[in-house]
Amino acid sequence: MSGSAGTAGSRREYQRQGPELGEPIPEASRQVMARLDRIRTWSLSPAFLIIIGLGFLFTFYDIFDINVSFVQTCTQLVPGCTPETALNYLALPTIMNLLGYVVGTLVLSPLSDRIGRRNMLLITMLITGLGSLYTALAPDYANFVVSRAITGIGIGADLAIVNTYVGEVAPKQSRAKFTTVVFIMSAVGAFVGIWLGLILTTEATPWPTGLPFAAGLENGWRWMYVVGAALAIIAILLRFQLPESVRWLLQRGRTEDAAAIADDMERRALRRGALAEPSLAEVPTHWPPAPRVPYSDIFGNPIYLRRVILLFFMWFVGYITVYAYAAGLTSVLTSLTFTPPEAGIIAAVGSIGFIIEAVVMSFIVEKLERRYWLPIGTVVTFIGAIVVAVGSSSLAVTFIGAMIIFAGFNLWVSPSYAMTIESFPTRARSTGFAIVDGVGHVGGGIGILILAPLIPHLSVFWSLMLISSFLIIASILAQFTPHTRNRVFEEVSP
Repeated sequence: MSGSAGTAGSRREYQRQGPELGEPIPEASRQVMARLDRIRTWSLSPAFLIIIGLGFLFTFYDIFDINVSFVQTCTQLVPGCTPETALNYLALPTIMNLLGYVVGTLVLSPLSDRIGRRNMLLITMLITGLGSLYTALAPDYANFVVSRAITGIGIGADLAIVNTYVGEVAPKQSRAKFTTVVFIMSAVGAFVGIWLGLILTTEATPWPTGLPFAAGLENGWRWMYVVGAALAIIAILLRFQLPESVRWLLQRGRTEDAAAIADDMERRALRRGALAEPSLAEVPTHWPPAPRVPYSDIFGNPIYLRRVILLFFMWFVGYITVYAYAAGLTSVLTSLTFTPPEAGIIAAVGSIGFIIEAVVMSFIVEKLERRYWLPIGTVVTFIGAIVVAVGSSSLAVTFIGAMIIFAGFNLWVSPSYAMTIESFPTRARSTGFAIVDGVGHVGGGIGILILAPLIPHLSVFWSLMLISSFLIIASILAQFTPHTRNRVFEEVSP
């Protein structure tokens, strides 16, 4: 369904199952929306992609920096902890970090629906940076756990708002494409987090069972979080340059401000070719009523309530696999048959697969509907897991398998980000994303908590099969999500 018929159908469904249409949209605001919808290319400064991407870079640096470095963290902060038992202590800081995600995303993300995307992006990155600095200075395991929770508060909200912002400023034909372009910075963050952890926290070991030039600093893990705090400071300073979301400005009645940004976007788009005439056919005539509390707009409408339930469980289950690999692969391998330097180098090499995947996906992600990428990612992950398990006696084969694993469990994330922000209305988009993705992150922590005592008793093969299996459930759930590709926001989510 597309065009005016699709829009009318969405409105009829909304009116049947939700509140009546609210205030009429001023003609000037409708014209701005029509002007935006005709743009088919990235029309903000190219530098803004890097600035926005720094948020993803820091977020994934923070997710992956614990992968290798935690072995050293645990042996220094937890009495009696050894590299072989570090996995047992990883669950608590991971869960607290992810609970921080929940608090941050549920409390702070809705504020971006009230005070603006750009303003909240400054606040969330400030909280994240302070949390990372606290982690670097943590005197004991208890403070380390608390600091991870504080960092999670900032990251959880930032992740929701960044995805919302990118979706609202990108053209409808390529929202997933530009979400994936920004997601490349996530891959860079993961790569830096893992490799820096390997360099700073492991002893120099002959290649390929380690890094010959590894520094193995006594407090290497602390420097990991100092770097994170520095990245946050840089991101804050650069984010002052970002414009506000045009769609958010229109919903707040700031038509002149929105029009000024739209003028600049059109000027940039015209450099790449002529633009079609603005069409009001797909532009709604009325705003749906926006409750004072965005949560009531989500939970009070049957359409969005169903989407929340479905997308929450998809992310919750999917994140079990993602975090077991992203935060715990080194600890998992160390608890099995690999030495800490060897396990660390496998995870580090695997992160190269993440970068390759993100670059390739930026070219092909719009070829398929969003929900199809999850089962594809699942198959790729299982192939990598089988390669690692079968070829574990050969590091060269293990490296290839690890790269395939990292490509697979990340392949579906960026198109699913796009689908998630497309599934909720502008007035509560950050809130909807916060509920399903932010709270869904708890699945990652719970997964590690459940898997940690089981993995040492399993073979490499069955450990990786178990970790990967949760993506099968997530893939099934994804097939019931709405069709969102190449549709205007107001058609998908009135």
